[in-house]
Amino acid sequence: MAAAEPSRPARRTSPKRRPEVPDAPTAMRSAAGQLAQLLGRSPDSVSSLKPTDDGWEAQVEVVELERVPDTTSVMASYRVALDAQGRLVSYERTRRYSRGMIDRPT
Repeated sequence: MAAAEPSRPARRTSPKRRPEVPDAPTAMRSAAGQLAQLLGRSPDSVSSLKPTDDGWEAQVEVVELERVPDTTSVMASYRVALDAQGRLVSYERTRRYSRGMIDRPT
């Protein structure tokens, strides 16, 4: 009769660690900073930020053409998508407008 092999303890597999997802302030700075690197212009503001299934989506406002007075400067709004680690994966200009333009209800 063959001797029974000693039983091995169950091997614990550590759950795959999900890369750290940035918090909202970090995602906002990341979206603005990475877009600035691509466009060569500093963003004026981040007008919206929302989490998505894949990371974050932000609307970033950029001065495209400075004019005097500054209320006539040409602004652009960019939709920026970040992955779960906060890296820019896409951007798209969605709108151009003058800085002094006020949105009107539809």
